[in-house]
Amino acid sequence: MTYLSTGQPDLDLILGGGLRRGSVVVVAGPPGTGKTVLAQQICFAAATAEHRAVYYTTLSEPHAKLVEHLRGFSFFDTGALGSLVEYVHLGDMLRDNGATDIDPLINEVVHKAVEEEPALLVIDSTMMLRDFVSDQVLRTALYDLTSRVAHSGAVLLLLGEYGEEDMPSGIEFPLADGIVLLSHHVREPVDRRGLRVAKMRGTGPLGGTHTMHITDDGVRVYPRIESFLPTDMPGRGPRVSSGIRGLDALMGGGIPDGDGTVVLGPTGVGKTIGCLGFLAEGLAQGQRCLYVTFQDTLEQLEEMAGRFGWDFRAARERDQLVIAHVPVGALDLDLDVLASIIRHSLGDGSIRRVIIDSLAEMAHAAREAQRFPAYLRSMLSIVRAAGASLWVTSETHLFGRVEDPLTGLMYLFHNVIQVRYLEHCAEMGRFLNVVKMRNSHHDNAMYSCHIHDDGGLVVGSRLAHATGLLGWSAPRDCLPDQTP
Repeated sequence: MTYLSTGQPDLDLILGGGLRRGSVVVVAGPPGTGKTVLAQQICFAAATAEHRAVYYTTLSEPHAKLVEHLRGFSFFDTGALGSLVEYVHLGDMLRDNGATDIDPLINEVVHKAVEEEPALLVIDSTMMLRDFVSDQVLRTALYDLTSRVAHSGAVLLLLGEYGEEDMPSGIEFPLADGIVLLSHHVREPVDRRGLRVAKMRGTGPLGGTHTMHITDDGVRVYPRIESFLPTDMPGRGPRVSSGIRGLDALMGGGIPDGDGTVVLGPTGVGKTIGCLGFLAEGLAQGQRCLYVTFQDTLEQLEEMAGRFGWDFRAARERDQLVIAHVPVGALDLDLDVLASIIRHSLGDGSIRRVIIDSLAEMAHAAREAQRFPAYLRSMLSIVRAAGASLWVTSETHLFGRVEDPLTGLMYLFHNVIQVRYLEHCAEMGRFLNVVKMRNSHHDNAMYSCHIHDDGGLVVGSRLAHATGLLGWSAPRDCLPDQTP
């Protein structure tokens, strides 16, 4: 079984390998969802000198207008028009033959498929054919078209302004080998587009609705990470050093290789500095690392690291460090775009440490509470399957009892560490506590911690008289003769 690539590896992945040669695929969606842009983008990607792409229009936009709209996209190539990508208008055939006969249209497409052997044929739009003939005539004509084109080996795309309600009764859908549904959802402050494969014979497409963007480069699709089910997990190596002085001893010698670790704490307590220490340790060991940040820019992170003697710029220049700054515009974050950045960075298997700062901000900006647990579970699996260890931060309340915004999701992480403020004789300090380590011994005590110019976050001595850790009062360091 051979496939025609769409020109986008991620879209090919979603489709189960690409577009199977000889198949008929319906691309459906309301006006404005991107059907025409996607189909023409595939035409320019798939067409070759030996096997062209042919784009048929019925009574949609005139060719001159279509081409003019294409000029703003990077995939458009004026030199490919005619030689590689041919536009054919079928409107005259429909008008000349009245409202009872579309055989000339069918014969034109079949003739082109058989005689010229194109790689791809597109009809935009087949739904308009319903205005010219009865359902019975259309069913017979489309059956004839799809069966004859299939023998040519060309891929036939049928575009139409169909909704999901048209699928049970639509003539086109039972005949199609594949059905791709495009959608456009209004959501402030940024609308969302989606792509879903409802049907694809002979392949295993990725399920769910995948994020789709239309940019100057055309359509780009981001696979839904929950659709990935990695089963082959690499064997564990030796324990991973946290890079935080004094912490490894509390964790049985370090973090188990491949674990997901979350660091909880209020703003300003040192979570990001702890991240930088974890990152710096990996770089010192010659590991390649990925840092995902939503707030701090690349320059800000390099400057912050430089205060503690860590040269992240040099590591980035030698491609040992990848920093992905994903700005959260107007409190809106697309989870699939973020997952795509991480997944592609992990693609070659060279990344050994992944840092995300911060998880609570990520969940808040994404505004997909129901989806987030499954998304987070999949993210952890993807990172672990790539042989990397994950370190993330999550924000808690600054004052009063600890309320983690991701309460109920901590079970997904192997290790949970908290860094919090501590009242001590009218002063405010910091303490660190290893809350949880799955299948590993760890120290349960509270330890003072400090931020030093030399070393970043550093764990100090054990707090013998601290109390309030579980939240019935503010954590405080009580002297022996004081009552908690």
